[in-house]
Amino acid sequence: MFRYIPLAGIVIAFQDYLIFKGIMDSPFVGFKHFQALFDYPQFWRVLKNTAIIGLYNIVFVFPVPVVLALMFNEIRNIVFKRSLQTIYYIPHFFSWVIIAGLTFDFLSSSGVVNSVRGWFGLDTILFMQDESYFRIITVLTSIWRDAGWGTIVLLAAISSINPEMYEAAMVDGANRIRQVLNITLPLIMPTVVILFLLNIGNFLDLSFEQIYNLLTPMTYPVGDVIDTYVYRVGIVQGQYSSTTAIGVFQSVIGLVLVVVFNRLAKRYQEDGGLW
Repeated sequence: MFRYIPLAGIVIAFQDYLIFKGIMDSPFVGFKHFQALFDYPQFWRVLKNTAIIGLYNIVFVFPVPVVLALMFNEIRNIVFKRSLQTIYYIPHFFSWVIIAGLTFDFLSSSGVVNSVRGWFGLDTILFMQDESYFRIITVLTSIWRDAGWGTIVLLAAISSINPEMYEAAMVDGANRIRQVLNITLPLIMPTVVILFLLNIGNFLDLSFEQIYNLLTPMTYPVGDVIDTYVYRVGIVQGQYSSTTAIGVFQSVIGLVLVVVFNRLAKRYQEDGGLW
């Protein structure tokens, strides 16, 4: 319904789409919009911002649920474990509007962070208006909201590990750290690889709600990404063909990345990967 049927709309990228004529009667123009896309200087700035934030998400955000899942698994007090998991899950159910609002409050000139800095005699920093902090804030808010939720699949994979393997390791004198490194982590690695492949496919498809709600006029040079560009040009200005071409470009890049990393995963482990 939401993935395959809309693929028919890709034809808009190769037309001068006119909303009142529809797909059937709009004139066909070939790769005109793709050529204009790559000739448009602002697009390369937007692509660069998207690629950098996407890379940050892969390098800094993706590993956090893995580490959290391993830490949760080592907690033996069930009540404390469940309580801690709930605390980490809750932010996932907050909309990005709420998360962004809290972030603006925490990092404002009179917020918690600057108040603590004031206790030590440090100057106030306008974090949300300083472009050098935008990408860091994006990474931290992603971890805050979704890291706990991302542990669910990993904890399920850990729970499927045969307890006898841990018992045998204890008999051999392996401590908790050695058990994690030699048993838990290797056995959940196929699940981690699959989750990585699912994430890499969305490398250029960032959360529009997150970026849009965190952006300020001063941070546009480093925070304007493909999704916000599509909203501004496609929805607000009504350039449907141009923004559809951008969507096709995103999809092709995502497909290439998934295929490449899937082959690498197959080399790492014969039964690894998505196919």
